[in-house]
Amino acid sequence: MSSARVSRHARIRMMAAVATVCALSAAPLAPQAVAADTPTYTETYRPQFHFTPQKNWMNDPNGLVYYKGEYHLFYQYNPNGNTWGDMSWGHAVSRDLVHWEELPLALSHDDEEMVFSGSAVVDRNNTTGFGTKKNPPMVAIYTSAYKNGGKQAQSLAYSTDRGRTWTKYQGNPVIDIGSNNFRDPKVQWYEPTKSWLMTVSLSAEHKVQFYSSKNLKDWKLQSEFGPAGATGGVWECPDLFPLAVDGDKNNIKWVLVVNINPGGIAGGSAAQYFVGDFDGKKFTADDQGTYTPPTGKVVQDFEGTGFGTWTSTGTAFGQGPAAGAVDWQGTVDGFYGKGLANSFHGGDGATGILSSPSFTVDSPYLNFKIGGGRHPHEVGTVMDSTPPEGTVLADFEGGTYGDWTATGDAFGTAPATGTLPDQGQVSGFLGDGLVNTFRNGDSTTGTLTSPEFTIDKKRINFLIGGGNHPAGSDNPTAVELLVDGQVVRSATGKDAEALNWASWDVSDLSGKKARIRIVDDNTGGWGHVNVDHIVLSDSQAQRVSQETSVNLLVDGQVVRSATGADSETLDWASFDMRPYAGKKAQIQVVDMNTAGWGHVMADQFTAADKPAKSVVQRADWADYGKDYYAAVSWENAPGGKRYMIGWMNNWDYGQSVPTSPWRGAQSVPREMALRTVDGRIRLTSKPVGSLESLRGKRPATASDITVKSASKPLIGPTAKGKALDIEATFSLKDADRFGLKVRTGAGGEETVIGYDTTTQELYVDRTRSGVGDFNSTFPDVQTAPLKAKNGKVKLRILVDWSSVEVFGGNGEAVITDQIFPDPSSTGVEVFAEGGTATLDHMLAWQLGSIRR
Repeated sequence: MSSARVSRHARIRMMAAVATVCALSAAPLAPQAVAADTPTYTETYRPQFHFTPQKNWMNDPNGLVYYKGEYHLFYQYNPNGNTWGDMSWGHAVSRDLVHWEELPLALSHDDEEMVFSGSAVVDRNNTTGFGTKKNPPMVAIYTSAYKNGGKQAQSLAYSTDRGRTWTKYQGNPVIDIGSNNFRDPKVQWYEPTKSWLMTVSLSAEHKVQFYSSKNLKDWKLQSEFGPAGATGGVWECPDLFPLAVDGDKNNIKWVLVVNINPGGIAGGSAAQYFVGDFDGKKFTADDQGTYTPPTGKVVQDFEGTGFGTWTSTGTAFGQGPAAGAVDWQGTVDGFYGKGLANSFHGGDGATGILSSPSFTVDSPYLNFKIGGGRHPHEVGTVMDSTPPEGTVLADFEGGTYGDWTATGDAFGTAPATGTLPDQGQVSGFLGDGLVNTFRNGDSTTGTLTSPEFTIDKKRINFLIGGGNHPAGSDNPTAVELLVDGQVVRSATGKDAEALNWASWDVSDLSGKKARIRIVDDNTGGWGHVNVDHIVLSDSQAQRVSQETSVNLLVDGQVVRSATGADSETLDWASFDMRPYAGKKAQIQVVDMNTAGWGHVMADQFTAADKPAKSVVQRADWADYGKDYYAAVSWENAPGGKRYMIGWMNNWDYGQSVPTSPWRGAQSVPREMALRTVDGRIRLTSKPVGSLESLRGKRPATASDITVKSASKPLIGPTAKGKALDIEATFSLKDADRFGLKVRTGAGGEETVIGYDTTTQELYVDRTRSGVGDFNSTFPDVQTAPLKAKNGKVKLRILVDWSSVEVFGGNGEAVITDQIFPDPSSTGVEVFAEGGTATLDHMLAWQLGSIRR
């Protein structure tokens, strides 16, 4: 699953504006090859001051607790591979939240359970009896994810040697409500009632539950919170903690963090929060009031019996507006009046396009309501699904593999006829059969090899889906072209069940003898491949649209796009029309998807002077970037400090990022605070102070640099680098946008960190940040609301070998993004667009590595 946010600025390139989950590459980049003797922390993308395990997959931080001078960081870890699977708790400790010592595996999966996310406490009064008052136990409270049936329940483990060795409690689980979506307990001591407090997620119901216990074993439900705020994905990894507002210890508010995936502010995974009050049993969020969208001229409200001047193709939209839900559809709400456009006529299997007449853009914004599936538009796709003509090497029809040779057990004895048991819906294949290696789930492996054939045409086209594990990686799920026994071309899926076209240019191999081999050597997450209709042709197959979207076309090209959130509730979206003032445009409501949630709904198209805001945009976010998830905080930190850390990745592409032999990093720990910003209490953050210990002795400095519609390199040996800590203050002049570009260099690479004066937003543009073709949602622009203060914008920027973390103002606007630039891209530039801006002052330190 994935989501894409509407692009609102002229600067946002179409590759960012029209992201999709279904992108496939004909020749994707394999994870960075690492020699066996490459020392840890020298690999191409290895973070230098963010925690990463020496090898293997890592995701959510767990068990954050301070005890006897050590900060403990446990984390979701696969001890057996570089993708999600065999979830266990890895372990590291630090004395300063900067330098980390990786310890042996703490809690291991076993034959019965995986060890999902949770927390840890020091049971100082030995309420559990697991230790003594003199040597109190450290107790981990985790989610048991049972392998038989998928049930999730809360369990305990304990340690009496400072977390070095652990014993699972024989009485597990301690809370079992019979749910498959009940996880991620965060436990703390609640002094007013002298009891333990657990905050835990009912993930699919978008609820958080609060339990109380005297001994960590016997728990009583106190209350529930939710649904509220953003609910476009599951709620996970909740956290609850008090903070003083503006430093006033007499004004305490409680913060409830609820991580959500997908449906975050930048698409995919994100950390949402609520500010409110907690009375020991119940959390009550502050009232945000009701939302009134901007008024304007309604250009289409679907209140007539027909579509009026709008035209419909296909069957999905029926003969006219719907009055709500249509046959076999769930309850539809959130639309205006009596009618709306609804493409569920005929169910998700129907397709069609609803188009407005051409019009001249004469308003700054186009606001509308949208619902239905989360299947974004993808650049370069076509509406025609007709396969290319040529010599069909295999269509996997007829119930057999013919003269293809299978090994292993992944391919079964015959082609699949569609979706296999426990698999997400498979779509995009032709006819009745396809290769599908989801036999017995992802656990099976094998190969399927064609007979030899002669390459006598320019292209080999085929449909592919499934996991993103390229040829050349440790455990591929790939289609390979073999010539003289060597792999000369390869392709892989993009962690999606929908098949789409890939195409190899083989004109240089004309006359060669070749074979095609389909490989599934992966037993982890997305460890399977879907393939169909392999054809030799002189024409290139074009990827077919699988979108459910509302698009704005200018000069026949899609320049703005929005999609639903896998919900039958319509919500506001907005297109920034200002760059197209005076131009001819057209609106299209497009349903080209036949899988789950393969429909779109739209209503109330309104020309307005201001943008409407969706529920997601109106929610509060701890971070507005793509790569900050499962954010939770440490218990018992010295001085009452509240430090938080998040998994620096996104489930949209987390298992595809090009790193090896590890995959997954944690953010820099952040000190959290509540501050009043523009009349509202906001959660703010800043990097932990001890990070400054990594700074070099002499920072690069710059002051009073004025740029006008240009980009200017900052020169000097310390004014560039792959690991930097930058403090910069800008003065607003008349520029539309200004800021810094980091990791500039090879082939025009750059990561743009800027401020947009026209929208009062901080932004990070990583569309030219290096490798990003492993998933089409990766190259994107993230934005965060930020008002200038006294005509100035203050930035703190942390640049690492594969990430940027940007703190705007006093930490009220934060954007965390991974990047994968060439190692030679080390430049830093100051820029302004559409006018003049001044860099008042800048300090840039090179940061050392945390490797001891």
